[in-house]
This record gives sequence, structure tokens and C-alpha cells, in this order.
Amino acid sequence: MKRIYLDHAATTPTAPEVAQAMLPYLSGVYGNASSLHSFGLEARTAVEEARARIASFMGAKPEEIVFTSGGTESDNFIIKGFALSRRNKGNHIITSSIEHHAVLETCKFLQGQGFSVTYLPVDENGLVNPDDVKKAITAETILISVMHGNNEIGTIEPIAEIGAVAREHGVAFHSDAVQTFGHIPIDVNDLQVDFLSVSAHKLYGPKGIGLTYVRNGMKIIPLLHGGDQERRRRASTLNIPGIVGFGRAVELAGSDMRAELSRQSVLRDRLASGLLSAVEDSRLNGHPIRRLPNNVNISFAFVEGEGLLLNLDMEGIAVSTGSACTSSSLEPSHVLAAIGLPVELAHGSLRFSLGRDTTQQDIERVLQVMPGIVYRLRAMSPLARKGATA
Repeated sequence: MKRIYLDHAATTPTAPEVAQAMLPYLSGVYGNASSLHSFGLEARTAVEEARARIASFMGAKPEEIVFTSGGTESDNFIIKGFALSRRNKGNHIITSSIEHHAVLETCKFLQGQGFSVTYLPVDENGLVNPDDVKKAITAETILISVMHGNNEIGTIEPIAEIGAVAREHGVAFHSDAVQTFGHIPIDVNDLQVDFLSVSAHKLYGPKGIGLTYVRNGMKIIPLLHGGDQERRRRASTLNIPGIVGFGRAVELAGSDMRAELSRQSVLRDRLASGLLSAVEDSRLNGHPIRRLPNNVNISFAFVEGEGLLLNLDMEGIAVSTGSACTSSSLEPSHVLAAIGLPVELAHGSLRFSLGRDTTQQDIERVLQVMPGIVYRLRAMSPLARKGATA
């Protein structure tokens, strides 16, 4: 039985080309990039080549790229570091109710430090209204943070429009682009962002490496204190193999992103329409058009998502019930709650996220087995019996 992986939003496999590029820096080229001798220079050269490649890919300058350990650190670095650096200017932060927990928990922490946070609502498709952002801005607002693409329902937010609002009011703007970077075109100038968070393992790079884009001129307090690495913005010995792998992953993304965007969008639409037509009492979550090319999030009434996931796993098909960071929680998704989904329906939701290795045959296999699983579980579900007699 072929195993089918449809959880690329949680993590992607490291591309063979990426692993190959990293190999020399795991043993042969082992110098510390901060060292002044030739061993260190070799490592430093590799870092700066990767930095320049990544910066060019996103329309940034190399000195605006700060390497981190991943998306969570990047979100924490920006939100905490900028808020604390501007504390004497204001104490108000604006974000959305569907952000990743790396943003929401960081904002919650800052509330405990005396900051005020506005959590903007979203519509039934998960979209933030730029007018709501404008209305929420006060004289005390120092930072706006709205994600580029939602990790659960795939909705792509109007970041350029929100960026224009932020610029108009002189407020710094951050976007978590972990789910979009390398999958859809991103230019930091077109988006009008001051900060951007990215993680390599979401685009076929290694785990444990990410970046923060920090627009020139933006002051920020480091999250980590110690050495002078990354222009004194992030102390820690640089992860040379990870950075090299990140750079190679971005290079690969640049070569096939537009073709994959189109190919995966076709497969995504086939999967979504096929499931909705084959399974009664199901609904697509997220925006029907403004969504990630690889994301399908569907709620199936009268069943539990965990049961669906386990049955699919027995068929060799890996999916998710939501964000991988909270998949062990019994609480319903905060994202699905924010778009107005009833708790019972939220618990019956699955996220299918496609990747470069996903084929038409994989999609057809899912469509073949999924209806039977749903109806089998419904036959045993007290929720289904209750719904039938209501």
C-alpha cells in the first residue's frame, strides 16, 4: 500500500537537493562563522551567499535578513522585541483572532507586561477587514501583526491593503508568512511589511532554521543576548548547515513555485469539490478563492476529526485535524471558532495539505476511501442519530 502524505502544512520533507547541499557543512566545513581564520571565512561566505539568495527572493536587502531557529522564535523576536523597544511610545498592539499560537501567546505574554492587545474578528471565510484595522488604531498603537496565510483554513489575508493602512498611520507592521513563503510570490515592498517571519521546514528545507525580515531603520530589542552575531540582533552561533539548506530550499522554490502553485491549485480544487459532492453534510472552511494552493479544510458533520484521521492513517493517508502545534489538544480550533463554526462541526474538521510529491492518483485515492470512512463512523455516531431525529 502506497503511503500518502497530505500534511505538508505541518512540515515538508527535506528536499534531496537541500540535504546534499548541507552535507559538506556537517563535517568538512565546520568553522564558526564568527571566527577570523580561513575556516571561519568559509562558513561566513556560505552564510552570506544564502542570505543574499533569500533576500533577493523576497525583494529585501541582505542586511535585513536575521536568521533564527524557526517561525516561533521569529514571531516572538519581532513582537516582543519591537514592543519592548517602543514601550515609551505606546503600549497597544493589533492582531487577529486567527493567528498562530506563536503570535497569540506572545501577545498574551505582553498583556501581562502591561500592553494592550486588540484581537480583530474575521468574517466567515477567515478574512481580516482592513477597515477594522484602521478603526482599531489609536494614538498608543505601535504594532500590527496579521498573518499572510492561515495555517488551518488556508485563507490568504489582504496584507498589502493592511500594510497601506499601517503606513498611513505610521504604525509598524509584521506578518507571519510561514505558510506562504516559497509557495506564493512574496515581495516585502509590495506587501508593505516592516517585519516578516519565515520557517525553512515549510518549504522543503531543514527543521531548526528560520528567519526574520527586519526593514532597515526599524529598532528592535534582541530576544537572545550574548554575542554580536546577526548585527547584534540575535546572539547565538550560526547554524551553518541549516542556513545553507535554507538557501538551497529557496533556490528550488524560485525555480518551480509558479508551476507548483498552478498544479497544486488544480489538485486542491479537485479534492475539495470531490469531497463536498461525495459526502453529505460537509463544508469547506476558509475562503473559496483567496486560499493557499495546497490547503483543503473540510468539516464533516456528526463525526469526530480524530476518528477520521485514524481511519485514514490505517489506509496509509496522513492528514491533520488542525495546526500540528495544537493537534493534541481537546479544545476546538480557535480558527474555526473565529469563523463562526459550531463546536460540533469544528470537531469534525480535517486539514488536507498537498505538496510537490502529491499526485492526481493520490487525490483520487482519498476520494475513493473518504466517503466510506465518514459514513461508517456516522453509522456508529450518537451525533448522527441525534441529527437524523432532530
